[in-house]
Amino acid sequence: MKKINVSAFLKLAESIPVIDVRSPLEFLAGHIPEAVNIPLFDDTERAVVGTRYKKEGRIPAIIEGLKLTGPSMSAKLEYGLKVSKEGKLLVHCWRGGMRSEAMTWLFSLGEIQTQVLEGGYKAYRNYILESFTANRKMIVLGGMTGSSKTHIIRYLRDHGEQAIDLEGLANHKGSAFGALGQLPQPSTEQFGNNLFAEWSKLDTGNPFWIEDESRNIGTVFIPDGLYGNMQNAKTIILLMDVKTRMPRLMKEYSVYPPEILKDSILKISKRLGGDNTRDALAAVDAGDISKAIEISLSYYDKAYSYGLTKKKAENLKYVETDTDDIAINSRKILEAAR
Repeated sequence: MKKINVSAFLKLAESIPVIDVRSPLEFLAGHIPEAVNIPLFDDTERAVVGTRYKKEGRIPAIIEGLKLTGPSMSAKLEYGLKVSKEGKLLVHCWRGGMRSEAMTWLFSLGEIQTQVLEGGYKAYRNYILESFTANRKMIVLGGMTGSSKTHIIRYLRDHGEQAIDLEGLANHKGSAFGALGQLPQPSTEQFGNNLFAEWSKLDTGNPFWIEDESRNIGTVFIPDGLYGNMQNAKTIILLMDVKTRMPRLMKEYSVYPPEILKDSILKISKRLGGDNTRDALAAVDAGDISKAIEISLSYYDKAYSYGLTKKKAENLKYVETDTDDIAINSRKILEAAR
């Protein structure tokens, strides 16, 4: 069984399929992007083998595993042959141990050349979390809720700038209303894995843009190393008044049924306070979505302003705008960055 380190493994993964041989639930919790799950054990089998290993040791656990997986081995090999590219596969389990060894042996029967991730998925996770601590050339784009920061990030990316779209990766727009119209969020673990896939493509010699966010985006959390660097990075803050922000917010959120909007307001009721919550809910019932949004913005604007006080003043640059035009505002912040 040929083992290679994480760096070499990920480089080869650009051209050779990755096979994750962990159980389906392990894979679902988090996996290397584009990896294929061919589990040695299903979730129940893994529990049975693990229990026997703890009680009786390695050899009895292996015998139990052979009993359980024997009938399915042919299907696993056929799948491996189908997925392999030019007779090659990359394999990993949790720690690069018994499961990788067993599946490597199986694939070898089909004359598939395999290389195994040393330290397994655990080593991969440690590697990517460490990578986020690197102090790269970063420009953070800030601004109040509704300032079209995500749209600008995507515009910059589409026009040749390096950018990471955190909210796109998180499937969430960051506020209590942020899940509306979005796909289900990944786990925090998978969010980190997907983020690293984008992170690793960046040219470290040139700066990249990233949106100012709270530590969490919906239910997922930004890796600590990256979040810490974001807090200390140069930040360009787009200043846009409520009147300018309102049309886009209305376009995005007025299409949803009243009950869904009210549920979102209730999520921040403790922060809004009783009077504001009651007024916002009443505005939704009256069909005055604009008023409900404006009340909610009062909380988010105060929260964001408070967050700015925790950043170093010398790292902040403010850019005023009286338009919501994405192209115009993108040019303004590029000029400020230069």
